[in-house]
Amino acid sequence: MEKSIAELEAQFQARIDRGESIEPKDWMPEKYRKTHIRQISQHANSEIVGMLPEANWITRAPTLRRKTALLAKVQDEAGHGLYLYSATETLGISRDEMYEKLHSGKAKYSSIFNYPTLTWADMGAVGWLVDGAAIINQVPLTRTSFGPYARAMVRVCKEESFHQRQGYEIMLTLCKGTEVQKAMAQDALNRWWWPSLMMFGPPDAESTHTAQSMIWKLKRKTNDELRQLFVDITKPQADILGLTIPDPDLKWNEETGHYDFGEIDWSEFWQVVKGHGPMNKQRLAARNKAWDDGEWVRDAALAYADKQEAMKEEKQELKKVG
Repeated sequence: MEKSIAELEAQFQARIDRGESIEPKDWMPEKYRKTHIRQISQHANSEIVGMLPEANWITRAPTLRRKTALLAKVQDEAGHGLYLYSATETLGISRDEMYEKLHSGKAKYSSIFNYPTLTWADMGAVGWLVDGAAIINQVPLTRTSFGPYARAMVRVCKEESFHQRQGYEIMLTLCKGTEVQKAMAQDALNRWWWPSLMMFGPPDAESTHTAQSMIWKLKRKTNDELRQLFVDITKPQADILGLTIPDPDLKWNEETGHYDFGEIDWSEFWQVVKGHGPMNKQRLAARNKAWDDGEWVRDAALAYADKQEAMKEEKQELKKVG
């Protein structure tokens, strides 16, 4: 006797509640599958688009050491995107479909990558703040309920921790340098602080996905909890650098044991999400250009693969004849 959908969903939720990992061939609710396709592909898109503001500085890095470190970081992010696209494919969506949705603007990526990197100090701020926020958001994902996503995140988080240290070290070097260099670091912090707080998503009261994601253990902490953790960790780091976080309302609260911080301009967040940020159009144009320019490479690879398959089949036929 076949089980009803309600019974299957109850058993599915019981597995998650027990902390079991859900694998691609396991039965899962359609909403669970679609939610993961949305989130994991959005994460993959963010890694790929996230290369663009940093690649902008590879040729202008101040030293050979900085250049090689930045190259390594951008290469890591390309790898993260590939891991995550592969994980998403196990849910029944093709990579071509994910690319099409990204290039057409139908699929989202992190709003943080729609801001420009104006100076070398931005490479420090992005590593320190953006990758720092990413680590806080992503470490819980190593225990998310969908197995392929959780396993991919183990390596991603290890590499992101390297990126965060790299960024902080850039900021520390600038802050120990000339007054002009420290001012450059402060300016980068001023511009990246609030967008970094927005990275965790809208307030819990306004989030349409958080509640269900918590039930499915796709998320282990809410947007607001993760944001608070980021502020609590980052403020002391700014003090070590001798930089001032651009929030006059930021202060330690003895009663809560956390830092209080000012109101976030969520209208800016939604403007960027809707495609009206400083670099939205440029980022999508760059991705589409790269896709179009790389068409001959994809065609050549497919032609080579077809030729190898034909040669293999021909050899098999010859063996039969022989």
